[in-house]
Amino acid sequence: MGYSVRRGFTNGSQNPAGSRRQAELQQRLAQMQADMDAAQKEVEAQEFRATSGGGAVEAVANGKRELVSLTVKPEVMDPDDPEMLQDLIVTAVNEALRQAAETMDKRMESASGSLNLGGLNLGGLGL
Repeated sequence: MGYSVRRGFTNGSQNPAGSRRQAELQQRLAQMQADMDAAQKEVEAQEFRATSGGGAVEAVANGKRELVSLTVKPEVMDPDDPEMLQDLIVTAVNEALRQAAETMDKRMESASGSLNLGGLNLGGLGL
Protein backbone atom coordinates (compact mmCIF):
# COMPACT_ATOMS: atom_id res chain seq x y z
CA MET A 1 0.00 0.00 0.00
CA GLY A 2 1.38 3.39 -0.91
CA TYR A 3 0.51 6.96 -0.04
CA SER A 4 0.24 9.91 -2.39
CA VAL A 5 -0.68 13.47 -1.45
CA ARG A 6 -3.03 13.62 -4.45
CA ARG A 7 -4.59 10.16 -4.23
CA GLY A 8 -4.23 9.25 -0.56
CA PHE A 9 -3.65 5.60 0.25
CA THR A 10 -3.63 3.21 -2.73
CA ASN A 11 -3.21 -0.50 -3.16
CA GLY A 12 -1.50 -0.31 -6.50
CA SER A 13 -4.71 -0.28 -8.53
CA GLN A 14 -3.61 2.97 -10.18
CA ASN A 15 -0.54 1.12 -11.39
CA PRO A 16 -1.17 -0.66 -14.74
CA ALA A 17 1.00 -3.59 -13.68
CA GLY A 18 -1.02 -3.92 -10.49
CA SER A 19 -4.25 -3.88 -12.46
CA ARG A 20 -2.96 -6.63 -14.75
CA ARG A 21 -1.96 -8.76 -11.79
CA GLN A 22 -5.36 -8.20 -10.23
CA ALA A 23 -7.12 -9.17 -13.48
CA GLU A 24 -4.91 -12.28 -13.75
CA LEU A 25 -5.77 -13.24 -10.18
CA GLN A 26 -9.48 -12.85 -10.91
CA GLN A 27 -9.16 -15.02 -14.02
CA ARG A 28 -7.32 -17.70 -12.10
CA LEU A 29 -9.88 -17.61 -9.31
CA ALA A 30 -12.72 -17.96 -11.82
CA GLN A 31 -10.96 -20.92 -13.46
CA MET A 32 -10.34 -22.54 -10.09
CA GLN A 33 -14.04 -22.14 -9.21
CA ALA A 34 -15.06 -23.72 -12.51
CA ASP A 35 -12.61 -26.59 -11.95
CA MET A 36 -13.93 -27.14 -8.44
CA ASP A 37 -17.56 -27.10 -9.62
CA ALA A 38 -16.78 -29.67 -12.32
CA ALA A 39 -14.86 -31.87 -9.88
CA GLN A 40 -17.71 -31.72 -7.36
CA LYS A 41 -20.29 -32.77 -9.95
CA GLU A 42 -18.03 -35.60 -11.11
CA VAL A 43 -17.57 -36.98 -7.59
CA GLU A 44 -21.26 -36.55 -6.70
CA ALA A 45 -22.16 -38.78 -9.67
CA GLN A 46 -19.88 -41.58 -8.49
CA GLU A 47 -20.86 -44.48 -6.24
CA PHE A 48 -18.70 -45.84 -3.45
CA ARG A 49 -19.08 -49.44 -2.27
CA ALA A 50 -17.95 -50.94 0.98
CA THR A 51 -18.51 -54.31 2.58
CA SER A 52 -18.16 -55.79 6.02
CA GLY A 53 -18.39 -59.28 7.45
CA GLY A 54 -16.60 -60.78 4.48
CA GLY A 55 -19.17 -59.37 2.08
CA ALA A 56 -22.20 -60.15 4.22
CA VAL A 57 -23.18 -56.48 4.25
CA GLU A 58 -22.67 -54.09 1.36
CA ALA A 59 -23.30 -50.35 1.53
CA VAL A 60 -23.32 -48.05 -1.49
CA ALA A 61 -23.05 -44.28 -1.06
CA ASN A 62 -22.86 -41.53 -3.64
CA GLY A 63 -20.49 -38.58 -3.77
CA LYS A 64 -23.09 -36.45 -2.03
CA ARG A 65 -22.48 -38.71 0.99
CA GLU A 66 -25.94 -40.21 0.81
CA LEU A 67 -26.60 -43.90 1.36
CA VAL A 68 -27.92 -45.25 -1.95
CA SER A 69 -28.38 -48.90 -1.09
CA LEU A 70 -27.75 -51.44 1.62
CA THR A 71 -27.61 -55.18 1.02
CA VAL A 72 -27.61 -57.72 3.83
CA LYS A 73 -27.20 -61.41 3.15
CA PRO A 74 -29.89 -63.46 4.95
CA GLU A 75 -27.36 -65.76 6.62
CA VAL A 76 -26.08 -62.92 8.85
CA MET A 77 -29.55 -62.09 10.17
CA ASP A 78 -29.34 -63.87 13.49
CA PRO A 79 -32.34 -62.91 15.68
CA ASP A 80 -30.29 -63.86 18.74
CA ASP A 81 -27.47 -61.44 17.84
CA PRO A 82 -28.88 -58.21 16.37
CA GLU A 83 -25.87 -56.25 17.63
CA MET A 84 -23.55 -58.10 15.25
CA LEU A 85 -25.70 -57.15 12.26
CA GLN A 86 -25.95 -53.57 13.45
CA ASP A 87 -22.16 -53.39 13.76
CA LEU A 88 -21.69 -54.79 10.26
CA ILE A 89 -24.12 -52.26 8.83
CA VAL A 90 -22.52 -49.33 10.62
CA THR A 91 -19.05 -50.44 9.51
CA ALA A 92 -20.02 -50.81 5.84
CA VAL A 93 -21.95 -47.53 5.74
CA ASN A 94 -19.19 -45.57 7.46
CA GLU A 95 -16.56 -46.96 5.09
CA ALA A 96 -18.59 -46.07 1.98
CA LEU A 97 -19.17 -42.55 3.31
CA ARG A 98 -15.47 -42.23 4.20
CA GLN A 99 -14.49 -43.21 0.64
CA ALA A 100 -16.88 -40.60 -0.78
CA ALA A 101 -15.55 -37.88 1.51
CA GLU A 102 -11.92 -38.75 0.82
CA THR A 103 -12.47 -38.73 -2.93
CA MET A 104 -14.24 -35.37 -2.76
CA ASP A 105 -11.46 -33.89 -0.62
CA LYS A 106 -8.77 -35.11 -3.02
CA ARG A 107 -10.60 -33.75 -6.07
CA MET A 108 -11.19 -30.37 -4.41
CA GLU A 109 -7.54 -30.18 -3.40
CA SER A 110 -6.50 -31.05 -6.93
CA ALA A 111 -8.84 -28.44 -8.44
CA SER A 112 -7.80 -25.70 -6.04
CA GLY A 113 -4.14 -26.61 -6.49
CA SER A 114 -4.35 -25.29 -10.03
CA LEU A 115 -4.27 -21.79 -8.59
CA ASN A 116 -0.60 -20.89 -8.38
CA LEU A 117 -0.49 -17.78 -6.26
CA GLY A 118 3.29 -17.81 -5.98
CA GLY A 119 3.81 -16.57 -9.53
CA LEU A 120 1.53 -13.57 -9.13
CA ASN A 121 3.81 -11.47 -6.93
CA LEU A 122 0.90 -10.50 -4.70
CA GLY A 123 3.07 -8.16 -2.71
CA GLY A 124 2.37 -5.51 -5.35
CA LEU A 125 -1.35 -5.86 -4.67
CA GLY A 126 -1.00 -5.11 -1.00
CA LEU A 127 -2.07 -8.65 -0.08
